[in-house]
This record gives sequence, structure tokens and C-alpha cells, in this order.
Amino acid sequence: MKEKDISERKKEHIELALGSQLSDWANDKRFYYEPLMGAHPDKASHSVSFFGKEMAFPLWVSSMTGGTKEALQINENLARACNEFGLGMGLGSCRPLLEDPKKYLKDFALREVIGKSQLLYANLGIAQLEKSIAKNELNKVEDMVGVLDADGLIIHINPLQEWIQPEGDRILQPPIQTIEHFIKKSDLPLIVKEVGQGMGPDSLRRLMALPVVIEFGAFGGTNFSQLEIARREDNENGGMGPLAHIGHNMEEMLLYFNKNKKEMKNVSCKGVILSGGMKSFLDGYYAISKLDHPAVYGQASALLSHARRSYESLAGFVQSQVDGYGIARELLRIR
Repeated sequence: MKEKDISERKKEHIELALGSQLSDWANDKRFYYEPLMGAHPDKASHSVSFFGKEMAFPLWVSSMTGGTKEALQINENLARACNEFGLGMGLGSCRPLLEDPKKYLKDFALREVIGKSQLLYANLGIAQLEKSIAKNELNKVEDMVGVLDADGLIIHINPLQEWIQPEGDRILQPPIQTIEHFIKKSDLPLIVKEVGQGMGPDSLRRLMALPVVIEFGAFGGTNFSQLEIARREDNENGGMGPLAHIGHNMEEMLLYFNKNKKEMKNVSCKGVILSGGMKSFLDGYYAISKLDHPAVYGQASALLSHARRSYESLAGFVQSQVDGYGIARELLRIR
């Protein structure tokens, strides 16, 4: 390093030092920091085999949006990032495709952008799946997945959201029955996710006995019940508000899953997507390390904010996730 460069750097250190002090309360107590025990990663491999394909980095783009002009650009940016960094992606609700395939296909047809090697999953709500089964129209669901050249289907479980939503659908039977029926009738690979309030131990246990990937959708991220409450005209009088505060956070769900796995004789679950309030690579590293099962971590809003700006902003953010995850694996141990 040139003498001038060193001088400039030291000057910056002096100017910034007083503003770089942190109180003890800001210390992340989830980790032991072991500065003697690792080296800086040099193009470290983070690849993981997940649901039949290789992901170069264990980050899942959790289902977000579709059916609007802005959604098209957002989804293309997200798919480009998946292609560049080797990520997996869940599409937003593909319900519009069941209702009008020609009108909305362009918003969801991302296979050419994401590439053949990356995981891409279509997405429907449990209410739509229940109706398709009742009408004996599961072929339309399978056709939709085929048209998108998707690897499988995500079913999002959102009974509270549907109940609160002014235009919400009514779910007529326990979702686990619909899921089990679908598995018997279809060979499509299946991901089952909640939408921001997580799942309790009994729901997890039933899913863990099935050959599916479970996405936590834990309490702490985007809460779609709260979103629907904000849309209601009667939201100022309290109304459904308390329901938005029901759920299970990431820490609880990790405990439930690990406890269930110890107690169950047969666990068929093919993997877990750890989503719900995952703001950084540290959250991902921590949750993956704590779970006793193959897993990746999922993000939605953190990626969305960058995807809305530009692809460059999104790519820079994802690169920071890769770099941060690499150094975390070297120097941090879970407490």
C-alpha cells in the first residue's frame, strides 16, 4: 500500500473513531466471536443440495408479488440475481394464472431469466388448492406449473389472512387434509409455507411426516394479517387487530422443529426454508446452524426493497450476503 494511501486511511480512522463506539446492548449475543479460529474466506463454497438441485448459496427468494406492472420488473430483477448467485425463488401467488393465463403469464414466466439450473416454484393459496380439489381440477394446477416450467408448487397456508381480508376466501376443511389429498393425487414437489405468523408444534409435526419442504414464514417479518387489517375500513375501531399478534417467531419454531424431530419415529420432510424476519446473513447463518435438518434461509422484504430500485442495488445486496455469510462461518460459533 502506498504511503499516501495509508495516510488517508489513518486520517479517516481518526475522523470516524468517535462516531464508531457501540454500547454493550448492541452486542449480538447469539454468537461467540472467535478471531483466532478462522481465516478470511477465499472464494469459499456455500453450495447446498436442496430439493433435487444445487444452490450455490443457501438463500431463498421468498414468494412476493405478481399481477402488476411494477411486479414484472421486480420479479425479473430477482430472477436475474438467482441466476447470477445460484439462489432459489418462489413466485408470488399465481392465482391470476388460474383465472386468466394469457393476461398474466408474462409476470410469472421467469424460467428463461432464472436459468434451467435454479429452483423456481409456482405458488397458490390453500383456498385455491381446496377449490381445485373440490372441482376435480387439479390438472389445471399441474398445467399451470408446467406452463411456467417450474420445479414444483408452493402452497401458502393463510387462514387468518383469508378470514381478515375483506375479499377473503373461506377455508372449509383443515389445510392438512387438503395437503395430504394433494400429495396422494399429484407427483409435484411441494413446499408448504405460512405467511408471516409461523406455525405451532402440532402443525409442524404433521408437515414433518410428509415428503415436503417446509417454509417457516415465522412471526417477525411481513405479516399479511396485519396487511389485511390495514386495508379494512373498520381497522380504526380495533376490530380484527388482536389476530395480527398471534404466531410463533423463528426461535420458537427452531425449538419446536428440533424437539419434534427427536420425538418422531419417521421424518419425511425434505428440507426447511427458514423465513420470517430474516434481515441479514447473520440471521440466516444462526438459524441454519441451530436447525437439526437441511435448510436454507429465505428473505422477502429485504430483497424487495433493493429489487424495486435497480438490479445493481439488488446484486450489491446479495453479494454482501454472500461475503458476510462467508466470514460468519469462519469466525462465529453459535452460543
